[in-house]
Amino acid sequence: MGDKVVKSLEAYKYSIVNNDFEATVSVDRNDVEDDNLGFYGPQAQMAGQSAKQLPDEIIMEVVNRAMSTPCFDGQNFIDTDHPVRQVNGSMASVSNKGTKILSVATQAAAAASFGAARMAMRQFKDEEGRPLGITPNVLLVPVALGDVARALVTNDRLNDGTPNPYRGSVVVIEDARLISDTAWFLLDTTKAVRPFIYQVRKEPVFVQQTDANSDAVFNRREFKFGAEARVAGGYGFWQMAWGSDGTT
Repeated sequence: MGDKVVKSLEAYKYSIVNNDFEATVSVDRNDVEDDNLGFYGPQAQMAGQSAKQLPDEIIMEVVNRAMSTPCFDGQNFIDTDHPVRQVNGSMASVSNKGTKILSVATQAAAAASFGAARMAMRQFKDEEGRPLGITPNVLLVPVALGDVARALVTNDRLNDGTPNPYRGSVVVIEDARLISDTAWFLLDTTKAVRPFIYQVRKEPVFVQQTDANSDAVFNRREFKFGAEARVAGGYGFWQMAWGSDGTT
């Protein structure tokens, strides 16, 4: 993942475009003058909470589109056909996508789903045939797979009573913003290069419109308070992730 790999990425001209985000609360000027602001407290807190949750919202949207949105090599970030140059100069297709449902039913089922993904990631190589040293450490799942994922990494034995070889191998992150009930993702977040990128052009900042001469205040007696930011989400190296749609 050093200089040579980074330089080779320059040819792809991959870019992430920033987007504008905002959350606004309107306050009636009469309520300010009458010191009647209790109603607006929860609204203001929700605007602040929205700003706090923005990074997670952006990244989960990126994850949800990972199997249908191209990354730097032109293939979908989670795909069966990533082009990788081999030592002899030829091109080969490398997959970071599976179809197996996450399972703890038997040792064979766990090996075919989680085990196969973990092994494939650890075997990813660079164009000179050297292992990239991928170390999967996060299992990202929707709420529907939360219990299965926790059983996979915490139970001493699988459902059929056989020893669980994957106990303690990763940390489980369960997120209700994942829209598929069957898809799951194995990630390596141990390195400086991450699978998903949260790009910040402007951190969330507090803004207000309270000038008596502004249109909102003059015409509608509205003071406006809120938070705004310029950020974006995107994809890093596909080698840092494995995804399964859980269809088989």
